[in-house]
Amino acid sequence: MESGRILGQNHIVKHFENAIKIGKISHAYIINGEKGTGKMQLAVDFAKALQCEEFNGKACGHCKSCKQTDSKNQPDIKYVTYEKSGIGVDEIREQINDDIDIKPYSSRYKIYIVDESEKMTVQAQNALLKTIEEPPEYAIIILLTTNADTFLPTILSRCVVLNIRPVKEELIKNKLMSEYGIGAYEASVAAVFSGGNPGKAVELATSEDFKDLKNHVVGALLSLEKGGMDVISNNVKEAASFKKQIDEYFSLIRIWFRDVLLYKASKSDDKLVFQDDYKLIEEMSEKIDYYGINIILQQLDKAQSRIKSNVNFDVTMEVLFLAIKERMKYDDQKKVHQADYGNRGVAAAVGG
Repeated sequence: MESGRILGQNHIVKHFENAIKIGKISHAYIINGEKGTGKMQLAVDFAKALQCEEFNGKACGHCKSCKQTDSKNQPDIKYVTYEKSGIGVDEIREQINDDIDIKPYSSRYKIYIVDESEKMTVQAQNALLKTIEEPPEYAIIILLTTNADTFLPTILSRCVVLNIRPVKEELIKNKLMSEYGIGAYEASVAAVFSGGNPGKAVELATSEDFKDLKNHVVGALLSLEKGGMDVISNNVKEAASFKKQIDEYFSLIRIWFRDVLLYKASKSDDKLVFQDDYKLIEEMSEKIDYYGINIILQQLDKAQSRIKSNVNFDVTMEVLFLAIKERMKYDDQKKVHQADYGNRGVAAAVGG
């Protein structure tokens, strides 16, 4: 299999390669992971290796079957499609059950790939179950899903379940820079926010909406130091336009103050996410103490919880911005908290 094309999922690639080499191939697989993590690529590469004329665990890439797979014309690799909001029993019967008894046209296996299989109705799953229980020896069914918990226990028990793992931030950052020409700063921010999901990272790094959000958040935080209630009111108003991205909004604030904390503790910008703004990070680290950062992070958690509980958006954001502004009033009296919150604050904020 072409492991280089699938970032950070070597455990699944190796599983498939070994299965082919030792001849222990299951009739049914579930690949479980978020959208954008490479599930379809894993399934196609596995199918390609299974149908490859050389059949040694990896696709050769140049035989007739491999070329047909690349052009999606391999007659014995079938992609289940649907037009409605869900995959019903008719789709399963017509595209799998009624077709599976027909022997492969030109290959050793007949492979069915079902994307978004979490959308199968219970009736569709029950129809598929009968086929999975007694499949022809040449049949392989690969279910791709964002949530394996939606499957019936009887489906799960008859499939090999392979879970996608989060990809390391550094790997995602390098991919964004080398393959998409994204700058180091934007790549770093997108990698952190992706949660280990390469597809989400690409979407974020190339999204103008995300760039606008990031610029707004940074601008809003910087404006709080010298601004009064008029500035806070304006920030609240602008924040309302990002309601659909509110989780990302809060995450940006959290990572900004994580950077402030890291810089305050280390006086180095090596590990900062907002590296292009390190001068601003440095300035803010001198205006806020460890205790203040800890309080801001606590207030941020409270604000996020209130939004999820449908507390008034404007009031919640106003309280948050006021709390942040208040903690920027660094004075000698607050230095008493430095010793107590110094090392503890770094560990808590970075670890959390």
